[in-house]
Amino acid sequence: MLNIELSDSQIYITEELNPTLGNINGDFLVRFWGVRGLIPTPSSSTTRYGGNTACVEMYVAGQRLIFDGGTGLRVLGKTYQQQQPLTANLFFTNSQSNRIQGFPFFAPAFSPENSFYIYGISASNGASIKQYLCDQMLQPYFPYPLQRMKSQMEFCNLTPGKIVELNDIKITTALINKNQRSVGYRIDWQEYSVAYTTDLHDNLDLDEERETLKLIQDVDLLIANATYNPPTSYNHESAELLWKIAVDLAHRGSVKKLVITHHHPDDHDDFLDKIQDEVNTAFPDALVAREGMVFYLNS
Repeated sequence: MLNIELSDSQIYITEELNPTLGNINGDFLVRFWGVRGLIPTPSSSTTRYGGNTACVEMYVAGQRLIFDGGTGLRVLGKTYQQQQPLTANLFFTNSQSNRIQGFPFFAPAFSPENSFYIYGISASNGASIKQYLCDQMLQPYFPYPLQRMKSQMEFCNLTPGKIVELNDIKITTALINKNQRSVGYRIDWQEYSVAYTTDLHDNLDLDEERETLKLIQDVDLLIANATYNPPTSYNHESAELLWKIAVDLAHRGSVKKLVITHHHPDDHDDFLDKIQDEVNTAFPDALVAREGMVFYLNS
């Protein structure tokens, strides 16, 4: 059974309104901390859906799983301050800035009592996950190198198709975007499953389509991106293009619930309200992601 809790944008969530994961009922929880693509978009017109870039947290059978490290990761890190020492697993989909830009501001990584397992595939230039996280923290881009992070870190280089097992949790990977060297993830635990595929595009080749469909088949929850063609001129009139790919794949994969995230920076709250209405006509059990949105898969 999948339940949902709709909250205000993460901008307004305080520690009092945001209980620690250990105090939340249910063994499979999904929470959205960042829902934007490209760049952070703090604005009075994005307060309801949120302006932080990609970050989704999952709490599965006592394990903390974090997918992508956009600026939402900084906000998530603040909630961990009262939970240390802690251990968490970070899974990156690709090496682009909107997926990693929050990592240097992830405060728990600077505390020596914490431990992190960090997963990702090599970038298009061959750089490893450790290398591209390290490079963005070098002078002149950032004042403190990765070596200033005193937590215990283990970097795990993934290859598409590799399966990661954390006790009885299985995390399956697949290359869903060859051009961007981006992977999707499927998380299986007991009879519950979530797919995180947030680099779909409107020209999937046969291999990308096949791998994506294998990853999302029959999942309880599919988290997929809106599709657009950055950074060219953007036209709100083509709203259907934002959700068409995700909805088509959700139907073909017999997905139970769909959440569309990774919103374009120009997508203001009123426009996303319109997208919510439109997408429900094509896939009734679909939602447009908001920061602070929480799903309970087995409550």
